[in-house]
Amino acid sequence: MRTRRGVCYPRMEVCGVEKRVVKRAKRDFSATADESLAGKRQRLSPESEYGNHGGDMFDGLPDDLVLSILAKLSSSASSPSDFINVLITCKRFNGLALNPQVLAKASQKTFAIKAKNWSDSGHRFLKLCADAGNVEACYTLGMIRFYCLQNRGNGASLMAKAAISSHAPSLYSLAVIQFNGSGGSKSDKDLRAGVALCARAAFLGHIDALRELGHCLQDGYGVRQNIAEGRRFLVQANARELAAVLSDPNNGLATRAWLTWNSHAHPNNPSRGGPGCPLLSDFGCNVPAPEVHPASRFMAEWFAARGGAPGAGLRLCSHFGCGRPETRKHEFRRCSVCGTVNYCSRACQALDWKLRHKAECAPAERWVEEDGEGMDVDGGADGNGDGMGDS
Repeated sequence: MRTRRGVCYPRMEVCGVEKRVVKRAKRDFSATADESLAGKRQRLSPESEYGNHGGDMFDGLPDDLVLSILAKLSSSASSPSDFINVLITCKRFNGLALNPQVLAKASQKTFAIKAKNWSDSGHRFLKLCADAGNVEACYTLGMIRFYCLQNRGNGASLMAKAAISSHAPSLYSLAVIQFNGSGGSKSDKDLRAGVALCARAAFLGHIDALRELGHCLQDGYGVRQNIAEGRRFLVQANARELAAVLSDPNNGLATRAWLTWNSHAHPNNPSRGGPGCPLLSDFGCNVPAPEVHPASRFMAEWFAARGGAPGAGLRLCSHFGCGRPETRKHEFRRCSVCGTVNYCSRACQALDWKLRHKAECAPAERWVEEDGEGMDVDGGADGNGDGMGDS
């Protein structure tokens, strides 16, 4: 008989049911807890997996993102060691840093290799960068091959490759080669081609090309003479030189120290002692020397380690920031006043006059070539008051 209290229900069964219910409830709770924890683990799966296997988040970065970062770093490198430190960081960096996308963006200071450290591996590295389309590598390797390794054809083709990409230093270097007939004979000079290359580099803002073009117009060298237009280019070159110094925050010089009129100008300078703007004279504004390109520094160190001469009877350009050697005897022109210095171009002559030679140049009645033969000298002075004679 059933009662309201359920006395007639079997006690053990009820207890058994209650126990089973309790156990089932416990199992359901534990399963729900496991699912919730599993969901949390899924949200934190990268950290948990890398933590369990000893890795880090760097391994999860895609290659294209790492390449973008490395390309940015290579474009802002201040020395070769900056790039080498990336290569030796880890195996992944070593592989990705040599990707053409990274090598194509490397800065010119990445290729500032010292001549004493030149090796086959350095040569191969420059070749890799040049093959990747890096114009600075093409120019640097081209200059080294043309002047140092005497591989004229290959060096000129590398510079031409950079010039096609509107690389101003390459255009100007090819112009100097055309003006001097470098790598060939005196009859290989092509003055018109040199002026055209100079004009293209000057249009791109190359200061030495502007100076060279100005002197060519003043002297009628390879182009119809136009003194006023040539003088305008010289003033523009000085203005660009001054602007480059003003825009450099790391020059470390007080502005008043070099923005001064130079009262010790050459005696042929008509503005000496009179009023005028320093920019109207090639040597009136005492700006510091421009930074030497790594390729020029390499050539200067290369020939300095070999006795300071590129060969018997050959000379280096007297401008310390150039480094170009003669490829044949009497290729460069000497100062028509003293005959003790020689230059590959009028631009180098103008720069060296401002920085050094104006304090050393002394007239000489007669100066003799090293082999004992005299030289024909052009008596006219160029735009700086320091003439150069043809060798």
